[in-house]
Amino acid sequence: MKKAMMFPLFWRIFLAIWLAMAITVVVSNLATRTLLDRERQAIERQVGLRDLAQEAIQIREQRGRGEAWRFLRGQGKQLELHLMLIEQGGGEQRLPPEVRERMKSGWYPQKPAVIELDAGYQLVAWPRMRGEGWLDPKFFRFIELGLAFVLITLACWLIARFVSRPLDHMENTAQRIAGGDTGLRVSEKIAHRRDEVGQLATAFNAMTEQLCTLLERQKHLLRDISHDLRTPLARQRIAIELASDGGADEQLIASILRQNERLEAMTAQILTLYRVAEQGADIEREPVQPVKLMNQVLRDAADYAEHQGVDCRLSASDEVAGMSVLGDAGLLQRAFDNILQNALDHTPPGHRVGVGAKAVDGWVRIDIEDEGTGVEADLLPHLFEPFFRADKSRGGQGWGLGLAIARDIVTAHDGRIAAAGGEAGGLRVTVELPVFTRA
Repeated sequence: MKKAMMFPLFWRIFLAIWLAMAITVVVSNLATRTLLDRERQAIERQVGLRDLAQEAIQIREQRGRGEAWRFLRGQGKQLELHLMLIEQGGGEQRLPPEVRERMKSGWYPQKPAVIELDAGYQLVAWPRMRGEGWLDPKFFRFIELGLAFVLITLACWLIARFVSRPLDHMENTAQRIAGGDTGLRVSEKIAHRRDEVGQLATAFNAMTEQLCTLLERQKHLLRDISHDLRTPLARQRIAIELASDGGADEQLIASILRQNERLEAMTAQILTLYRVAEQGADIEREPVQPVKLMNQVLRDAADYAEHQGVDCRLSASDEVAGMSVLGDAGLLQRAFDNILQNALDHTPPGHRVGVGAKAVDGWVRIDIEDEGTGVEADLLPHLFEPFFRADKSRGGQGWGLGLAIARDIVTAHDGRIAAAGGEAGGLRVTVELPVFTRA
């Protein structure tokens, strides 16, 4: 298929502005010329103006200049015109200065109507009132500037719309893709444009397609590997237990068993992560009380917290105690458990982990704050990425999946999750869920 010839955006903009200026000049001149023709026609179409001039000549020759002047003045009042009979070659001095200026102007077409007569006379006529017959020169300037303003404004608006609309569309598409809607692409209408915008849209679609393909392959690879590891890990566990029963070295068997359990836990975490990501908003929902759920999480973690030498405390306002959210109790418990587990793992013995619950503008807010070493500010946005570990500040033996799973679960429940530095120097993870029912 032959590729269409490209018409660069630079030349489109240049020609559009150039044409706008050219059309402005032509249209304004045509409008001005039309108004000027209208002015002269308004004077010259007066019926019998030439006959009136001939009669004035006769009166002047028979009764004198004064009688002719009074005659023309009376007739001019009836016609709403100034009428003046002058002799060719010197009579112009009797005319008012503004009339002489218009008559002598070599370029200005707004001139009085001059009717050439026999015997060396001319009849000069111009309107008594400013209006249809004789327009103010400022009016023509206003018309020209007004037309120029309207046409150039319209051209600039069209150019801005022509350039900005596809860019806005690409920006919105990019934001929605970043939000998880990976099936979106820039529309074909924009991608088929024969300019830089069309090339950008085509390159954007190709890049998005490639990235989505790579991400999908990565997701499937990790999911398939994790799924396939479950069977050999289970068999390995059985073999370890049999070897232990057969009298093998207990310390060696215990070490192998611990590593086996870690691999099984990591596999389960990965499968949970991708199960939540695939289900998204399609999870089954029912009313769940976050405070009650948090109490259950703390009870389950009590033994581990005691072993770590960490004190866990929950403080909840009376208002939030009876509130419920809509969601999956098992998944929400998993999310809170992962956040609490992360806090316990990074809190030194003798310190505490504080859990707070309160209602804020239609949201249930759960804060889990530890007294560990904290996280550097530039690393906070990456804490919820899969397999990310802030080793410099919070080294541990995890795989960087717990907070990523918590984020996906909270997002699937239309909630929000964020991390920030704690008041005691540790880390505070905040979960907000929309209220379903109040107490």
